[in-house]
Amino acid sequence: MQLWQDYKAAFVAAGLVLVALLASVIVVDETEQAVIVRFGRVVKVINPYRPNTDFGHSGAGLALRLPFVDRVERIDKRLLSVDMEQQQVLSTDQQRLNVDAYARFRIVDPERMVRTAGTTARVTEQLEPILTSVLRQELGKRTFQSLLTAERGEAMVKIRDGLDREAREYGAQVVDVRIKRADLPEGALESAFSRMQAARQEEAKTVAAQGQKDAQIIRADAEAQAAKIYADSFGKDPQFYDFYRSMQSYDYAFGSDTTQTTLVLSPDNTYLKHFKEP
Repeated sequence: MQLWQDYKAAFVAAGLVLVALLASVIVVDETEQAVIVRFGRVVKVINPYRPNTDFGHSGAGLALRLPFVDRVERIDKRLLSVDMEQQQVLSTDQQRLNVDAYARFRIVDPERMVRTAGTTARVTEQLEPILTSVLRQELGKRTFQSLLTAERGEAMVKIRDGLDREAREYGAQVVDVRIKRADLPEGALESAFSRMQAARQEEAKTVAAQGQKDAQIIRADAEAQAAKIYADSFGKDPQFYDFYRSMQSYDYAFGSDTTQTTLVLSPDNTYLKHFKEP
């Protein structure tokens, strides 16, 4: 107790110095960047993001600040995510789509981020409506079918570029944008299937009608050619043509009668002239 009484002032001073020293030293992790803010102004950035910088060479570790004066804003250097709430988008072919998307970004200008947004949470809040707006605008220029083809990748690039231009105002860089799912609203799938089925049925009717028309034309041309061939052939021998037609008539009159009809004809009837010939 006597020692405390004798060196009380020294102990208090040493304690204050130790507290001030501890308060002035901060530890910055490799995965974060620290912004020192003094009286509302950014005075220093520790371990800022630099592309292609290996761990151990980025400036992380111990750093100093003015105790009780400087405020430290810690910002993650890793990729961050902003998820968009499911939105309904109208495509150019009048299909309403329920779209669910997300974006990946990182803070590349921490000083600007602190001045404009303050925190990474605030940046995420600012980017979410921008992502919704850019996505609706870009997908509204495309058909539903295009989202199922390679054209979807082109749309994602344009959405990413549009969002990245806005994100730069907050010191962020958008790395990627992806659509998790794009579905038709409930009940719309059955309606779309019914429309597709009706369209295919109409198309089938059109094809069938065109086929019948083509068949009639082909048949008429064939019959005309056959008649011409018959005329040319029988015109060379009228007597044979008369005999051939008479045989066809006899076959029809006497050979295909299923009603047992009785014909009474005079032997001198000209219809039976070929029966008299040798």
